[in-house]
Amino acid sequence: MATSQGRTAGSGDRARYAQLLDHAGRTTVGLRAAPGAPGARMWGSGVLIAPGWVLTCAHVLAASDGRRRETGPDGVFGVAFGGRVVPARQAYDLSRPAPEAGPGAARADLALVRLLDPEAGHPCAWLSDQPATLLEDAYIFRGHDSGGHDSGGHDRSGPDAGGARDGGTSGGADAGCPGSRAAGDVHGDRAAPAAPVDTFIAVRFGARDARGLQFGSDVRVTPGASGGPLIDCDRGEVVGIVKGRHQQDHVGLAVPVTALRGLGPEHLVAGAEGLGPDPYHALMSLHDRWHWAGQELGRATGPTWFDAQHAIMAGRGRLWGVQERLQALDLLARLPAPRDPLIVERAVGEVLDRGERPAAWSLRTWRDGHGALYQGSDPYTELRTFVHYLRIVAQLTADEVRDQPGEAAAAVREQAVRLAEFVQAKAVVLQPQDRRRIGPVRRRPRSVLVEFEPLFYDEGGAELFNWSVSEGYGQGQWLRVDVQESAGGVPFEQAREQVLRQLGGRLLRADGAAGPGARVRLEVAVPEGHWHTAAGQWEVAASTRRTARLRPVGPGRAVILRDQGRREQVDPAWLRRWQGLRTAPELQALRVRPGEGAGARPGPCAESVWRLLETAGEGALPALCHTVADGFGRDAVGVALDTGFPAGLWPARGHGEEQDCDAGCEEFHRGVRELLQGSGGVVRLPELVRQLRAKAAEAAEEGTHWARDLVLLYDDPEDPIPPLFADRPQLSPR
Repeated sequence: MATSQGRTAGSGDRARYAQLLDHAGRTTVGLRAAPGAPGARMWGSGVLIAPGWVLTCAHVLAASDGRRRETGPDGVFGVAFGGRVVPARQAYDLSRPAPEAGPGAARADLALVRLLDPEAGHPCAWLSDQPATLLEDAYIFRGHDSGGHDSGGHDRSGPDAGGARDGGTSGGADAGCPGSRAAGDVHGDRAAPAAPVDTFIAVRFGARDARGLQFGSDVRVTPGASGGPLIDCDRGEVVGIVKGRHQQDHVGLAVPVTALRGLGPEHLVAGAEGLGPDPYHALMSLHDRWHWAGQELGRATGPTWFDAQHAIMAGRGRLWGVQERLQALDLLARLPAPRDPLIVERAVGEVLDRGERPAAWSLRTWRDGHGALYQGSDPYTELRTFVHYLRIVAQLTADEVRDQPGEAAAAVREQAVRLAEFVQAKAVVLQPQDRRRIGPVRRRPRSVLVEFEPLFYDEGGAELFNWSVSEGYGQGQWLRVDVQESAGGVPFEQAREQVLRQLGGRLLRADGAAGPGARVRLEVAVPEGHWHTAAGQWEVAASTRRTARLRPVGPGRAVILRDQGRREQVDPAWLRRWQGLRTAPELQALRVRPGEGAGARPGPCAESVWRLLETAGEGALPALCHTVADGFGRDAVGVALDTGFPAGLWPARGHGEEQDCDAGCEEFHRGVRELLQGSGGVVRLPELVRQLRAKAAEAAEEGTHWARDLVLLYDDPEDPIPPLFADRPQLSPR
């Protein structure tokens, strides 16, 4: 019998875990050829995790040579549990990357199997909502075949045969092992005795690396256990899916169940019936709602997995125990998936008083955020943390559908109210200062960001884009509220038209949330080659009426341009320039033009332009009268960004290199100098430019027509734009 940290698993532990292990055995299945196939051997194991769904390792469904297993028509095979074999088909394969992903894309040795018999009632295991850390007491289970034969087609009274393989690469028929009930017993990889062996083991993870979870080399992973669950007995949860034993260093390997967070529609097997556009959220919602329903009054069922967890946790003095978790996750499962995973990370960061990303693992759903809050703190702090998080989720969800009509939005509001009432009931024991802190929090957006993300060039050489709209709350805090993301993308002008059709309503909603009379700033992030975008002249709906008039956005609110290439990682030069502009006693316009005495003409910027920008004083702000769409102007803006400048001014329709500067250029530069003199610092520039645009639009002041298409680059490194949704190959400058 193995021990961990000086602790021996005794009969007391065995009795305490007995109910849990019984449930674990009944939810572990065997995967094999289709029902009725003669002489079928079991391929490996799996675990029932939601009504009609089995989780296993992807390699279990492949033969040892990497090919798919021999299955019946339409890929049907058998899932053995409870003395029967039920037809099933593979639905998802997480071991293959998305078609558009690069060679380094993350993948996991996991697969989801759908049972084809809708009447096949069965129990479900509990999947942990938190990453596995240190395990002391754990079980590995393996599936079993129906009748009196084990997974290898041998009689259970006979000896076990077959050597253990590395579950990450093996796919051959796994040999069986003796044991009690449905549980597959963990033992050595040599021939096992006929008598049942002791299944209680103590496992401690030695490491967690790219291969997954590792546990001690003294734990022999029985052939046939691949794809089965690794149970954390102390928490009463499935924390991993067993892969096997590594052939070189002999450590046991398991895929953490949190790797399921990578599940997406791109993993759907061709011809299979899936779970919709967000399969991970749908699957875990089925899982959590099933477990809550198991505790309903009047249900003619025996003890549940929750009953076993509750018995294990009893007497630990937890204020946020398994019963609170059970109800909270059921309520979260009834809410729509968060529109943007970043909102989950930021909600967790706010609760834990951390500005940075809260964890090294990804958080995609409200459930994942719940799992990130187990901090090992005292019971009161833990209770306060969960209450605070759920309070934020309830309010964010209600705000999202606050003004939306229809039954679907009404149903979401009702579920948000139910969650808020649950939070209120749990908050009654909090101290007064904590109840005040966790009260209603009005999120007041400061800006709306439109971002155009370049994908690639089409066959005709045109750039194709996706776009997104986000609300900004300052200091790099963003919430995406509208997204157009497709594999193909659309040309820039079409993407802009799609944005403009709904931008007016989005700006008005953000204004209302910001407070009476507020006008949030419009920020537009564009890639190189689109720095001439005249966003201040965009026309958007003036109200939410279907037939609302269109009005230019620039005169009524501050509009700034941002560089799409600068986001999370703040360059030191960028931050230094920004701090210099903020503290400079006065801003000076830095006129940038070809040559600067060196006679440079079309092509890369002259060395003198680099020197001009690199050696500019702290209060300098570049100003160009040339077009920045191409040629010298585009090169000059690129140099300004590379040398750290966070702000700059130019007209959207500047002149080309073939045209010398004229009186209009002199009027532009004179106007910029006057704008910067006595401006009060760089932070006031967006509002000053807005006022100038308003005067130019109304022709209320002589000599302001030059500002009608004025573009203000204003890129605050202390409030960087959000990270991209997914890593994609970006366009190279042409």
